[in-house]
Parts: sequence; structure tokens; C-alpha cells
Amino acid sequence: MSGLTLGQDGRADEETPPLSRRSGKRSDNTRIWSRVKKHHNRNISKSWGDLVLLFCYLITGLLDSAATQSWGCFVSMQTGNTVYFGLGLASPHSDTRWIKAGVSLACFCLGSFFFSRFHRLFSPRRRWVLVSSSLIQLLFVTLAALIVTLAKNATGPESTTELHWQVLVPLGAVAFQSSGQAVLSRVLQHNGLTSVVLTSNYCDLFSDPRLFSAVNVERNRRVAAPVMLALGALAGGFWARSKAGMMGSLWTAVVLKAGIVVAWEVWKAEEEVGED
Repeated sequence: MSGLTLGQDGRADEETPPLSRRSGKRSDNTRIWSRVKKHHNRNISKSWGDLVLLFCYLITGLLDSAATQSWGCFVSMQTGNTVYFGLGLASPHSDTRWIKAGVSLACFCLGSFFFSRFHRLFSPRRRWVLVSSSLIQLLFVTLAALIVTLAKNATGPESTTELHWQVLVPLGAVAFQSSGQAVLSRVLQHNGLTSVVLTSNYCDLFSDPRLFSAVNVERNRRVAAPVMLALGALAGGFWARSKAGMMGSLWTAVVLKAGIVVAWEVWKAEEEVGED
């Protein structure tokens, strides 16, 4: 009888699949795993990668605008934090903003150290590396969002003046992950689109001898970067003035970061030698 095996009592045992069927399932699973592994071990194409970096400017504007209003310092743009830190050293007892700025700055530097070595160690543009890097950033933003949502003293008037772990931990977490965006600009070889600074962008934009040319891709990127950051800042400002406050900005950033993870999963792979 096809599809049946005999048990010890000589009767057909329908619960035990034939060996060929079990082998076929294992073979199918092996082929699926092989395709998944091959998909994630390929390098992603750099084409249109600047769109992801411009999207990161939106996230930067969102988080920095909300953070400056809720916590009194930046979580991405470390130039401002360096100024706050220097001012605080000159007058350390005037307020606590310089301490929070120092925490953000230190965590950003630590994140830059981590993400840069992570990409170099495992091949910078390998798909699984980009997905993992973005997942780590997503987890850190989610951690910050959970703390702000569940803990006391994470937002409100006292959060800008007093020091609480409910402020320092999410502040450090968001600053740590934001460095991953800056490292990504190096990975995709768009060093001018760091997503965390605009000063050099403005300089390069208005110094461009082809500023008014009809076709100028670099000019277009430099115009889009501050526009995206301003849109993010606008959204962050609305959240900061709403009942959701910093919590709303962080959960919005979680959704946007998740979108980047999905984007790397489906991004076009770099053509390999021998491919048609």
C-alpha cells in the first residue's frame, strides 16, 4: 500500500511517513536555508543608497528636536553637545545640561567605535551586516521608548533640569544608535550625508560652482538633507508639545527604524561576476 508502513502488529501505520517523504522535506528545508543564507551573504548595491541616508535625516530631526525640548540636549548632533559641555565646564553648578550633553557625546563616540568595527569585521555592505546593524539601532531606540513610556521622571519639566536614570539611560541609548547612521554614510560611500550634521553640507552646497545647473545630483542631495531634517524637527516639535511628548517621537522613530531594516532585507544585491 503506497504511503503506508507496517507496524509491529503487521498493520499499516499511517503516522510514520515514508523515508523518501522525510528525505524530501529535509531536502526542501536545506534548499530554503541555502537560499536564505545566500541572500544575506551578498553585498547590497550602493545604488540609491543615498535615499536611506536622507531618510535618516528625518529620524535625526525627529529625535533631536524632541530631545532638546524634553531633555535639554541633542542625541545626534554632537557639535551642539560639545558647546553645551564646554559651557558647563566653565560654570558646572549653573545647570545639569552639560552633564547630559556629555553623556550623549560619550555614548555617540562609543557607538561610532562599535558600529565602525562591526562593519569592518564582517564586511561593510554584506546584507546581514546591514540588517544586524539596523536591528541593533532599532533595539536601542525601542529600549529608550519603553523606559520613557513606563518610567517616571523621563519627561516633564523636571527632566530638563534634574538627573535621573530614566533620562540618562534613554538619552545614552538614542545617542549610541545614532552613530550607526553616521557610520552607514561611510559604508555607502556618501560621506557628505552623515545624517547627524549639516554645517559642512551648507558650506558644500553654496560653494558648489554648479549650484544652479539643471542637472546636479550632489546639489540635489545637499538640498534634500536639510529639508528632511527640518521635516523631522517639525514632527518632533509637534510630538514634544503634545501629551505623548518624547514618547511619541521615540515610538515614531521605532517604526521608521523598522522600515530601514525591511528596506535592507529587500534591497537589490550587488551584481556578482558572471551574472547576466
